[in-house]
Amino acid sequence: MNDDACGQGGAFRAGSFVSPAPCGSGSGGLRRGYLEKEEGVAGVSGRVYLDWNATAPVRPEARAAVAAALEATGNPSSVHAEGRAAKALVEAAREAVAALAGCRPQEVIFTSGATEAAGVLSRLPEGHDVLVDPTAHDCLVAHWRGGGADAGGGRPGGHTLAMGLANSETGVITDPGAKGADGWAYGARRADWLLLDVVQAVGRIPFAFAWSGADFAILSAHKIGGPRGVGALILREGLDIEPLLRGGGQEKGRRSGTENVAGITGFGAAARAAQAELDAGCWQGVAALRDRLEARVRDASPETQVVGLDRPRLPNTACLLTPGWKGETQVMQMDLAGFAISAGSACSSGKVRASRVLQAMGYDETAAASAIRVSLGVRTTVEDVDRFAEAWIAARARQRARAA
Repeated sequence: MNDDACGQGGAFRAGSFVSPAPCGSGSGGLRRGYLEKEEGVAGVSGRVYLDWNATAPVRPEARAAVAAALEATGNPSSVHAEGRAAKALVEAAREAVAALAGCRPQEVIFTSGATEAAGVLSRLPEGHDVLVDPTAHDCLVAHWRGGGADAGGGRPGGHTLAMGLANSETGVITDPGAKGADGWAYGARRADWLLLDVVQAVGRIPFAFAWSGADFAILSAHKIGGPRGVGALILREGLDIEPLLRGGGQEKGRRSGTENVAGITGFGAAARAAQAELDAGCWQGVAALRDRLEARVRDASPETQVVGLDRPRLPNTACLLTPGWKGETQVMQMDLAGFAISAGSACSSGKVRASRVLQAMGYDETAAASAIRVSLGVRTTVEDVDRFAEAWIAARARQRARAA
């Protein structure tokens, strides 16, 4: 482990979906460069950004890579020198993303984001059921089709199970287990193929597509500090699936359309930096900060629940349920106090409704509506966490007084 990289000992155990216990009470693992605290991390001076699961601040490495790639004139499909130079940028990024995702470079298909990559579920063979875990992201739930709750309820074409490895709202990590002789177990059902949404997991916990047993995985650049509008589908070598987009045959015929060279290059730069942080154990310090935040909140408000406290979780995510205090109200109050948090997934938090994910986990609508998500990053500091805790505790005291 490189102590100079983030100032925190201990690394995640390779080959495990489970995040380890935090090591000590580190400061969040800060180093120079991307990890150095900058004023106005969310673009507004003096504010504290605690919504990393929605999007991570763009890394300087990624920003520089995008700027340099914008100077590359060629089309990656062209055979002249300029085209070859552009193609070299794309292929270097493909290798970096493959290294982070633990797969072969030829299994990486660049897309416009994870939502587009999830569209592979609509390209499965005719008659193929898609079983979606109810806590999965909306981009997977949208593709649910066919099959009842019983083992015989599906169509004869087979089944694919789609699920998130780490939940964006709660941080809870779900290990899909091992594939049995008759497929992946999902309740009373069995699935032939497995798609894993690793958007929140990659770069924060160890993941290797090669040993996960999955057939597909989806990931997004902006969740690891890359540019928005770029993602990837990991497709197990040998699978014959209809293309995501038809046309010029780019991405080995899997996804047509001229490649976004600048965005893809930024994705590659972010992937290399994220791998270095993971190798250095930087997220151990983030886990310590998350635990510090949760402890302060629960000391002041014992009735507040931490979702998934007894389960493996991402090192950066705290999902807090406070009875009688709506999550949307908390988000607005914290925003006015200078803190960016959310009431759930960024793809749905703009909609005033109780979390579907929490209700699928067994919480009633009232409890689910009280949820907030505080998600930290490698640039989060002890000062950030303590300032937020103090602001939240003060707001909680005012809310209690009004309710009395």
